[in-house]
Amino acid sequence: MAFSFKLDTVNPIFFTITKSPIRRNRSVLAFKLSASSSGNAQIAEAFEEGQLERPRWTGETPLSRLVGALISFKPLFSILKLGARQVFISTAEKTNIPWREMTKEILDSDVYKELESIQNPAIAYPDYYLNPFHAYDEGNLSWLAAAEAEAATMSMVRRAIPNASSLEEANQIVRGNWLDAIEKHHQQYSADFSIRDILDIGCSVGVSTGYLADRYPSAKVTGLDLSPYFLAVAQYKEKKRNQRKNPLSWIHANGENTGLPSKSFDLVSIAYVFHECPERAIRNLVKESFRILRPGGTVAITDNSPKSKILQELPPVLFTLMKSTEPFLDEYYLTDLERVMKETGFANVQTVLTDPRHRTVTATVPY
Repeated sequence: MAFSFKLDTVNPIFFTITKSPIRRNRSVLAFKLSASSSGNAQIAEAFEEGQLERPRWTGETPLSRLVGALISFKPLFSILKLGARQVFISTAEKTNIPWREMTKEILDSDVYKELESIQNPAIAYPDYYLNPFHAYDEGNLSWLAAAEAEAATMSMVRRAIPNASSLEEANQIVRGNWLDAIEKHHQQYSADFSIRDILDIGCSVGVSTGYLADRYPSAKVTGLDLSPYFLAVAQYKEKKRNQRKNPLSWIHANGENTGLPSKSFDLVSIAYVFHECPERAIRNLVKESFRILRPGGTVAITDNSPKSKILQELPPVLFTLMKSTEPFLDEYYLTDLERVMKETGFANVQTVLTDPRHRTVTATVPY
């Protein structure tokens, strides 16, 4: 017996729930065309917040519970997972991101030689990290996930700025505003010392690590991740590019307990990681960031914004697909990140919507 399920035919009426989280006043954060301290032009863009504290499809709302029940039905979950993967790839390739070509290039390369030099065989993976992620049964612990990571990151940037004329223009907004938020915060609260040592926690295949190194060329930049496969790809790709003044370093470790010396970094960045973590891991990552930062050091966390108007207004099919591949999305949206950071001891906690989908939260370790 066979049956078919078309994701684009899911009836939105099944998702019509009247009860919603507490509403808030809508606000707009605008970025005007100007030159940043790095010399790069910021592209004018207005990013609008929605009327809710978080999307109604998250947390303990009736809609969220309904979506959770659908996902927990294994036959439907398998279809959703396959559908999500197809949507990821087709959406990317429609925006001129050669997903399959980039993946094949990595899988057909000599990247496998990098694994032995990067992998920490003594590492103990936390239980949540062994869950399926992003439609991969092995989560981030696979060559396929690592080979597809850069294309997936490019696609994320294009989704954030759908009207951009190119990936480069979208990156100018998404990456540029993120880096500018970091720089502005550090200059405002810690201008008396320069950023010399940077740790990129959850660095994946090193995309964000490279952007940090480009913005701070005199700094020593280290990427840290739990996936040795991601780090192998990061190291392989970095070896192929032109030599940097300060070569990037890579560490296979758990960001919740890095094993690195206390007070050893001026900047800790955690980009697009927290939405993949349960609340306990988020709290541990914040605590570890506080421990390894020097007094006056800056932490910068960028990820999905609960207050993003676009995310709050996602159509039912898309948010169902998203939740089917992100097992801890509800915990992320229910976590009051700013409060967690203040309770940990951080000062000057600030949040800015740096693109229509993502926020950047910055804070300082007190002197």
